[in-house]
Amino acid sequence: MLDWLKVNLQYVLPKHLISRLVGKLAAAEAGALTTWLIKVFIKQFKVNMDEAMYSQPEDYRTFNAFFTRPLKPGVRPIDDNDDTLCHAVDGTVSQFGDIVGEDLIQAKGHKFTLSALLGGNPDLAKSFKGGKFATIYLSPKDYHRIHMPIEGKLTDMVYVPGELFSVNPLTAENVPGLFARNERVVTIYDTPVGKMAIVLVGATIVASIDTVWAGTITPPAGKHVTHWRYDEDEGVSLAKGEELGQFKLGSTIVVCFESDKVDFANLALEQVTRLGQPFAHKITPTAD
Repeated sequence: MLDWLKVNLQYVLPKHLISRLVGKLAAAEAGALTTWLIKVFIKQFKVNMDEAMYSQPEDYRTFNAFFTRPLKPGVRPIDDNDDTLCHAVDGTVSQFGDIVGEDLIQAKGHKFTLSALLGGNPDLAKSFKGGKFATIYLSPKDYHRIHMPIEGKLTDMVYVPGELFSVNPLTAENVPGLFARNERVVTIYDTPVGKMAIVLVGATIVASIDTVWAGTITPPAGKHVTHWRYDEDEGVSLAKGEELGQFKLGSTIVVCFESDKVDFANLALEQVTRLGQPFAHKITPTAD
């Protein structure tokens, strides 16, 4: 009954309003109140501050600064094997596998389509039909910056307006099409393994989604899908392990690859991921 209530209340609560109000508080330099909130959060979610570049709650002037805290150098070494893609985030594997036609698995009994996830653009979706995907959930205690699994050149970014349901496992199991109905930012790259999409999915009280090349994409929330294209002259190239964006309060990423480009042999459901560790392997084409 409690789980039912947690899920169904989300349909009636003003999720955008709540998220923006929380966002204002998270961005406020509120002195002792900010420090107190950070201490409560660290205790409640068992955040490991030993890994943070700045380990004391008093080091952060805003809650957002704490939530997007950088890590100490060397804490997350990037796998340097040229045949390996590294994890983009600290989190937990929610789902992974084949994109069957246009369908991706959200949870048992729930699917969503590739076109819907990428903002309704069939031209963007066609590269990934029959490919692979992985969904990684970032819990409140996790590091909330997103990094590149492999070197790549940005070709497209799409802002997709939508809901702000929670993206925790309970909601993913009970809200149909969750990741294709929440507000999100789609990023597409040319890489040594073909096209790669990394979708940054918003959620309840996610106060902001930022990218390193464009800054804050949301808020404010838009009413229409917005598509930016990047050509060769704009030169947005990112190295393996380089930061590409961040969430201010937690969420989920969905990573998509073309068919026959990568192998998830060592991935498992509910596996804890750590930035820089092996995520997937390149598939080497076989000679005819």
